Amino acid sequence: MPIETVAVLAPGDMGHAVAAVLKAGGLRVVTCLAGRSARTRTLAARAGAEDLGDDAALVRAADVLLSILVPAQAEALASRIAAALRAAPTDLLYVDCNAIAPETARAVGAVVEAAGARFVDAGIIGPPPKPGARSTRFYASGAAAAELAQLCDHGLDVRVIGGRSGDASAVKMCYAALTKGTTAIMTELLVAAERLGIGAALHAELEHSQAAMVERMGKSVPAMVPKAHRWVGEMEEIARTFAGVGLTPLTFEGAAALYAFVAGTAPGRTSPEDWRGADRPLDRIIADLAAED
Repeated sequence: MPIETVAVLAPGDMGHAVAAVLKAGGLRVVTCLAGRSARTRTLAARAGAEDLGDDAALVRAADVLLSILVPAQAEALASRIAAALRAAPTDLLYVDCNAIAPETARAVGAVVEAAGARFVDAGIIGPPPKPGARSTRFYASGAAAAELAQLCDHGLDVRVIGGRSGDASAVKMCYAALTKGTTAIMTELLVAAERLGIGAALHAELEHSQAAMVERMGKSVPAMVPKAHRWVGEMEEIARTFAGVGLTPLTFEGAAALYAFVAGTAPGRTSPEDWRGADRPLDRIIADLAAED
């Protein structure tokens, strides 16, 4: 079935960027903004996503629904959409694009499939996409994953990796364990060094022997701060993923605790818009974090 209308829930930082790409690619993009913040409403309008007002109207209008939320909300949204589908059955393709464990993805799939939807497990790797750029990949798996590849014709880079649900989420979990896990280690050791009073000495040694790592710290840590609250749940899902294959969850439970700490600080409570518009050198960020309880 040709895809003509895509629902995006919710049009936040990543979701509104995906919506904008699909809109620029010639598709109708819809959403439901009931109960959403003024900021999310602004982002949705910027992306050209139509607010249909409620879930029933959304599932009637959409060929595909992209779930793009913080991980902790993935299962609740699936249950919500399942209720709408039971009230107004449609042939919806439900795509979970959240940073969740394979086990969580399969649970989401079971909920929406029981309500009559077809399910695709997807994992997003890369920054919020932009029209005309292919810097963001959507890994997809599951029996209906090939259908999602139609969105390649409308601006997204969709990569189908197989018919087993959970595989796309597994790719996302292992990838984020490296990237966001490393950023957690960087942040924690820098804050520790600052509190121990040896920050300058450590920086000098890192400049001498780990110049590439210093450069990466200078980019990764400042970019993380306003997003730390979203990364807590992702680290918890990575911990769950690793525990599921017999590995310790403690490493990424610790990363979740680190991001929860950052999210609770004054820098972590700054909005992404205000953060991007300010001068944020790494040494000042670390000093501010180290000064927090």
